[in-house]
Amino acid sequence: MIEQITKGIKISIETEFEGTFYKDDHIHYAFSYEVVIENQSPEVAQLIARKWNIMEALNENEIVIGEGVVGEKPVLMPGDRHTYTSGCVLKSPFGAMKGSYLMVNLSNSKQFKVTIPTFKLSASFAQN
Repeated sequence: MIEQITKGIKISIETEFEGTFYKDDHIHYAFSYEVVIENQSPEVAQLIARKWNIMEALNENEIVIGEGVVGEKPVLMPGDRHTYTSGCVLKSPFGAMKGSYLMVNLSNSKQFKVTIPTFKLSASFAQN
């Protein structure tokens, strides 16, 4: 598990290799990841946007920017946690992801970024 705390918001991530499939005569590698966002600060915070940098071993990078996470903009009271699962598909058996969440402190309306730490994606059959 990968973990990081930024401004009282703890991000924990676990990944899993889901398998392979063929599309357009090329093999693709599917991964899932579970993210736990925990508010360890004394303030109420809401996640409003995300930015992901998906890096492949074949030197292909993709930037994904959007509102919320999996269709939600969770509000986290102090001590609350929000868990969601998502996934990505790579053209190689190895890669990594990192990024940030844009959050807002609901008591003073100030926005702040929370770092999503870099985590590896690797197909189980390709590991030493």
